[in-house]
Amino acid sequence: MKERDNVVIVRNGSAAEPPPAAPVRHDGRPYHLEMIYAGGARRGYADDAADLVDLLAPGYAALATAGERATARVRLAMDLQVRLQARLAAGPRLDACGDAERAVILGGRYEPPALTRWEAPVPLVLVATFYEPAGPLPRPQGPADLQIWLDPAGDWALLTSLHAAGVITVSRAVT
Repeated sequence: MKERDNVVIVRNGSAAEPPPAAPVRHDGRPYHLEMIYAGGARRGYADDAADLVDLLAPGYAALATAGERATARVRLAMDLQVRLQARLAAGPRLDACGDAERAVILGGRYEPPALTRWEAPVPLVLVATFYEPAGPLPRPQGPADLQIWLDPAGDWALLTSLHAAGVITVSRAVT
């Protein structure tokens, strides 16, 4: 167990082992938030969502302005977008895509994909900041299960969207 300011990090055991006991604060109260991250290898405990974002983007908590933190969240979302898209593209579903779909899936993310519709068998990972209502691009139409949205609008929005995407597991303590 490693403590950093308002955060406790615990090594997660294997799936065959029982989960580690959740740490408590010095006064015996549980932390409000738990995040399983790093491919399931670690658990982080904190009371504030920003402290958990800092585990994913080291240095985040030290950023001085809301604008710097917003930029860091977008960068983190884009980095995780590329990783998740690559993971989803691996395997036989990519072979079922047409050339244009493959170009979108395997293309760079320095510019967000501008599509009207997405129905390829490989889900498309998108960063909500670049699409309506927050951004200028229209959201692609198509089955919801073929679009994975990462939302860096705020700390909790980012964590819950990463949870929905299967990148992390985040939960609140029941009080």
